[in-house]
Amino acid sequence: MTHATGPRRSADEQARLDAALTDLFERRISFNQVLGLRVTQLLPQVRLAFDMRPELVGHYLYGRLHGGVISATLDATGGFALMVAIGEKHADETTEQIMHRFARMGTIDLRIDYLRPGIGQHFVASAEVTRLGGRVGSTLMRLVNEQGTLVATGAAAYMIS
Repeated sequence: MTHATGPRRSADEQARLDAALTDLFERRISFNQVLGLRVTQLLPQVRLAFDMRPELVGHYLYGRLHGGVISATLDATGGFALMVAIGEKHADETTEQIMHRFARMGTIDLRIDYLRPGIGQHFVASAEVTRLGGRVGSTLMRLVNEQGTLVATGAAAYMIS
C-alpha cells in the first residue's frame, strides 16, 4: 500500500518510525497499558497480543474475557493499523511528520461481533485497512485466542485528518 509521491524513507528512518509507532501505542496511550497490549507485527498486517489477567475477566464464574476488553482491543487494533498505513502512504515523510498526522485521529464508528466466549490465556488481534481516504479510514479486525479460535470480529471507521 505504498502511495508515496517522493522517495521512500531510508531503512534507518523506517526503523525510527516503527519504534515511534510502537512507543506511542504501547507506552503513550495509557489505556493500552491497562489492557496489556503489545505490538507483535506492523507489516504486512498489524498484530497485537495480550495475556489474560484477572483484571480482564468479565464473567466471574467462567473466567471469560470482558466484552469491553474485546471491543477496546479491536478498536485500538484498527486505529493502529491505520497509523501504520498512513506511514506507508506517506513513505517520503520523516517520523516527525508522520507522528504529527495522528493528532486528530479518532473512532467515528465501531461494530463488534462477539462470536464465541473469550476463553484463553493469550489473545492476538489483527487488523486490515479496507479504505484509507483523505479524511476517513476503515478497517476490519479479528481477535483469536492462543488456539486460533475466532472470538470476535469488528469493523470500524476513523477520522484520520
